[in-house]
Amino acid sequence: MMEEDELCFPQLLNMSCKKHARSHSDTMLIYIGMSSTALLTASLNLLVIISISHFRQLHTPTNLLLSLAVADFLVGLFVMPFQIFLTEPCWFLGDLMCVLFSFLPFITVYASVVNMVLISVDRYVAICDPLRYPTKITQKRVQVFILLFWIYAVFYSFLLLYDNLKQPSRYNSCYGECVINYNRAVDIVLFFILPITAIIILYMRVFVVAVSQARAMRSHIAAVTLQCSVTVTAKKSEMKAARTLGVLVAVFLVCYCPFYCVTLSGYDIITGSSANILINILIYLNSCLNPVIYAFFYPWFRKSVKLTVTLEILQPNSCEANSH
Repeated sequence: MMEEDELCFPQLLNMSCKKHARSHSDTMLIYIGMSSTALLTASLNLLVIISISHFRQLHTPTNLLLSLAVADFLVGLFVMPFQIFLTEPCWFLGDLMCVLFSFLPFITVYASVVNMVLISVDRYVAICDPLRYPTKITQKRVQVFILLFWIYAVFYSFLLLYDNLKQPSRYNSCYGECVINYNRAVDIVLFFILPITAIIILYMRVFVVAVSQARAMRSHIAAVTLQCSVTVTAKKSEMKAARTLGVLVAVFLVCYCPFYCVTLSGYDIITGSSANILINILIYLNSCLNPVIYAFFYPWFRKSVKLTVTLEILQPNSCEANSH
């Protein structure tokens, strides 16, 4: 017979789940680490949202970064605190809340993936078809695609978790668990293999075109006029944006690959275990790293953050400031 202090719900005896053994120091370390990461993630992405929304100079079709920042902000504000609950050995909020809390992680992760694909398409058109870029990538068209993909992320998450919502406790082996089951094979194909394949193909094409453009520029450097130098500067600007977004994709792969590799292996990780916590933290750490990448590569972000932190954005006509 198990001791009562080893059970999540001692009054239920044989129906209750058993607590995972974890030291107080480990628990405090997990709490402090995840809370700090959540606060930092929400704060940094809020700065990105404010910067892009406030400064008119940044209102461009490439503001796909804004949609990505919104998804990352939601991760820091809601998803990471929810994960802190899941690090506990027992789930005390009920079966229905377990399923409802799971919707937002799915939605934000899927939104991040489709945003990465849209960003890759944007850079592909900008580098490989620059003359038609202004007509192909318009503000209205980008907004429509962003809206459609967010709706798709919500709708697909609902379909994926429908069985769990219909009968919240059907996959729990004991009382006090929070187990979510879904079709992992479909999830891996639709939101990892296909998007990542598309992103890699697009960036390989961008890389090939960029190399050929660089060679062409070097061969004609002696004949560059003032007008051409402006074009070269624009090309360099587009290439810098492409490199930055390439780094975003690389970091995304590093953060998400462990989760999908474990899923592909078929290995079942216990919810709340150290391995489960580590993999989840790595996924959500991606949302914290994205604005750090912006700060490292984009001068406009560093300047707009300075204007925001010093409250200069509250001054009249501050939205017209040159953030570049």
